[in-house]
Amino acid sequence: MVLTGRLALLAGLGAAVVGVLVGLGVPATTALLVVNGALVVLAAADVVRAASPRSVEVDRTGDTRVRLGEAADLVLTVRNRGPRRLRGSLRDAWAPTAGATVRGTGSDRATLDLPAGGSVRIPIEVRPERRGDRPTDRITVRSLGPLGLAGRQRSTRSDWSVRVLPPFPSRRHLPSRLARLRDMDGRQAIAIRAQGTEFDSLREYVPGDDVRSIDWRATARAADVMVRTWRPERDRRVVLVLDTGRTCAARIGDETRLDILLDAGLLLAALAGRAGDRVDLMAHDRRTRLQVSGGTGPSVLPQLVEGIATLEPELTETDHRGLVAAVLGQVRKRALVVLFTSLDRAPLEEGLLPVLPALTARHTVVVAAVREPATPLDADAAGTYQRAAVARAELDRATMATQLARMGARVVDAGPEDLAPRLADTYLDLKAAGRL
Repeated sequence: MVLTGRLALLAGLGAAVVGVLVGLGVPATTALLVVNGALVVLAAADVVRAASPRSVEVDRTGDTRVRLGEAADLVLTVRNRGPRRLRGSLRDAWAPTAGATVRGTGSDRATLDLPAGGSVRIPIEVRPERRGDRPTDRITVRSLGPLGLAGRQRSTRSDWSVRVLPPFPSRRHLPSRLARLRDMDGRQAIAIRAQGTEFDSLREYVPGDDVRSIDWRATARAADVMVRTWRPERDRRVVLVLDTGRTCAARIGDETRLDILLDAGLLLAALAGRAGDRVDLMAHDRRTRLQVSGGTGPSVLPQLVEGIATLEPELTETDHRGLVAAVLGQVRKRALVVLFTSLDRAPLEEGLLPVLPALTARHTVVVAAVREPATPLDADAAGTYQRAAVARAELDRATMATQLARMGARVVDAGPEDLAPRLADTYLDLKAAGRL
C-alpha cells in the first residue's frame, strides 16, 4: 500500500475540520475519530479499486553496448493484462552512474494511464558516466485508485545491463599514422641492415650507405657497387601489458591514469593491427586479471575494447616480478612489449628495475607513462612548497626514465593529450628501424 500527497493534503483539511467541530462543542476525541475514520475509509476504498500492479508486464529492448560519452537507447513496453484501468507511475531504477532517464523528462519516472489490455512504449536514455557494466536495479509500478489518495505498488528485478566501452578519443590520430605506415610499407625502402628486416631490392650505392649492405655478387655482375635495401617485417607480435595496481588508480583531471593508458593502448593496437602485427593484451597487478589474444587485422580493436571495458585498477601494490614472469611465460619469440605503468620512484625501484633486465634481454621493451599536466601555482608560501614538490617529482621521473633507458627500455613519458600519438610514433620509429 502506498499513500500520496493528496491524502496528506486531505489530512490537513481534516485537521481544520476537527478544529471547527471542537469549536461547535464536539469532543476532541470524537472529532478525531470521525475525521481519521473517514480518511482511512477513503484510502482503503482507493486501494481496493486500484488496478493490481501484478497484472502489469514490462519488457525491455534496446542497446547493450555504448561508448562512454554517448547515449544508449532502450524501450520499455508496458502492458496492462488486468481487467481494470491502471493509473499511476513507473520508475526504472539503475545504478547511479548509469545516468538513466525517461527520454525528454530528465527523471527516471513515467506516468501510466493504461486501459485494460492496453500497452505503452516508454523510451529510456542511458548516458553512463563510467566504463564497465551498468546494470538495472528494479522496475517499480505504482497503481493508484480513482481518487488518487492511495494505491498499490510492486517492484521487480530487471535483468538488463549496458556495457560501457572506452571512449577512444585518440582515434583522431589514427589516419595520419596510417598514412605514415603506408609510406613505410614498400613505398620507401629502408637502406639499413638491422635485425628484424626483410630483403626488398637492390640499388646503386650512394655515399652514406652502410657498407655491410653491399651485395658483392651483384656488384661483380654490375658496373656499379650495389647495395641491398631492407623493409620491416609486418607479422611481428606486439604485447600490451597494463599495470592495474594502485599507482594507476590515481586521477588526472576527470579520468584515472589507467583510462588514459588504455586510450593510448587502443591507438597502438589499432595501428599495429592495420600493420599486420599480432596484438595481445595482458593486465596484471597481484595476479593476471585479463588476457586477450587479439590476433591481427581489423578484428583486433573490437576484441580488446570488449576485454578492457570492465577493467578497473586495484588498490594493491603491483607484483612486478609476477608480471615479468607472466609475460615471459606467454611470449616465447621476440616481440615488442609495451608496459603501461607509472614512473613513481618507489614501486619501480623496489619492483620493476630488479626484474626488467630479464625482459629486455628477450624482447624490445617500451615503457609508457602519463604525467600530470602543469597547473599554475600561487606565489605564496604554500605555492612555494608545491613548486618544490613538483620539481622533486619531476626529478624522480627523469631519474626513473634514465635508469629504464640504461636497462634497454625505451620510455614514452607524456601528458594525457600527447601520450597516445607519441606512443604510436615510437612504434612506427621502431618498425621503420627494423627493431620489431
